[in-house]
Amino acid sequence: MSADLFSHPDADNAPLAERLRPRVLDEVVGQRHLLGPGKPLRLALEAGRPHSMILWGPPGVGKTTLARLMATHFNAEFIALSAVFSGVKEIREAVQRAEIYKTQGRRTILFVDEVHRFNKAQQDAFLPFVESGLFTFIGATTENPSFEVNSALLSRASVYVLESLTTDDMRALFERARREALAGLAFDDPALERLIGWADGDARRFLNVLETLKTASDAAGVQQVDAAFVQNTLAQNLRRFDKGGDAFYDQISALHKSVRGSNPDAALYWLVRMLDGGADPLYLGRRIVRMAVEDIGLADPRALTMCLEACQTYERLGSPEGELALAQATIYLACAAKSNAVYMAYKAARKFVGEDQSRPVPLHLRNAPTKLMKELGHGKAYRYAHDEPDAYAAGEDYLPDGMPAVSWYNPTDRGLEAKIAQKLAYLKGLDRNAREAEGQ
Repeated sequence: MSADLFSHPDADNAPLAERLRPRVLDEVVGQRHLLGPGKPLRLALEAGRPHSMILWGPPGVGKTTLARLMATHFNAEFIALSAVFSGVKEIREAVQRAEIYKTQGRRTILFVDEVHRFNKAQQDAFLPFVESGLFTFIGATTENPSFEVNSALLSRASVYVLESLTTDDMRALFERARREALAGLAFDDPALERLIGWADGDARRFLNVLETLKTASDAAGVQQVDAAFVQNTLAQNLRRFDKGGDAFYDQISALHKSVRGSNPDAALYWLVRMLDGGADPLYLGRRIVRMAVEDIGLADPRALTMCLEACQTYERLGSPEGELALAQATIYLACAAKSNAVYMAYKAARKFVGEDQSRPVPLHLRNAPTKLMKELGHGKAYRYAHDEPDAYAAGEDYLPDGMPAVSWYNPTDRGLEAKIAQKLAYLKGLDRNAREAEGQ
């Protein structure tokens, strides 16, 4: 079988992701909806007749691996092109190689990675050869083929949707990596959970970081990897902007805490101290906008509007007139009802998303502007809230399937948030009634 751009002639020095690449179908981790017994791709392989296809899915889920396994399964020559690096010349050379293989009685599978990067003319170039049977075309894409693949080529290929690897898939992959390349290195559960969340369903990314951790642990003489070691190894160096040293940030801290503590005189003092010391008024404006969101939030949504308008006023009038608008906004913030509910909700959601995998959007919430997407079930059974009583689809779920229940935003009983809390409690009651009616 011919070499391709993914080959590593020195297997011992190849990256871990390449060394663990499945050699037979049963070694593939994930994609059970396509490769399980009676599922579409397995049936296609068992039928013994290769067909052109588009493999659509996120990075690191096995698109290249599946294409190579098909070539092996059908005893076909494997020609790989990357749409990032290839053009008409490379396409022509691939066609010539396929013609040579045909004279030798050999099948050819032509694999095009990132096929969405080819323009219309380049994609059209494959059509006559797909139709003549010179080669079986397999395209891989991370983008929606409805938009990125020509309709003519799309009509001649089956579309298979690959999914990000699940937590169980990643654990299975870890066990394989541990046996093959991580001898003598142990991982505690928090470390493994952090790695799985960081990898985000991407097997290649997961294996690459395992390799990085192995190198780092060897250098540090570490035999037990914990979450802290993972964090330190993966951490990026962040540079902090520092204009005025500790005193500068101490004064910003005092201003912020005076606003939070509802002391308008102290807040005004620290604002004027910083203006007098030469602080950029628009920098201070950005900070008070942050205070409006972090410490007042939906208890008084007018606070954010006032702060933004104060910044605009300063930009229009300049100093000293514009500084008065900043002072007015600062005093308003200090006197406003306080709530950090939005801030805490955002932090909790950000932490969850940062450590979790990317969960797929439920089918009923997906956009479905094309026929293919509708056939795949996108948007099916979506309930249009405006058609429901109270303009609310009671009992509907808008979070990914299998995601644990969350309650990040908890409004206070201060200011407008008191009314928001009442509204949310009412809607939760509708949800409970709807689910009880459905027998959930």
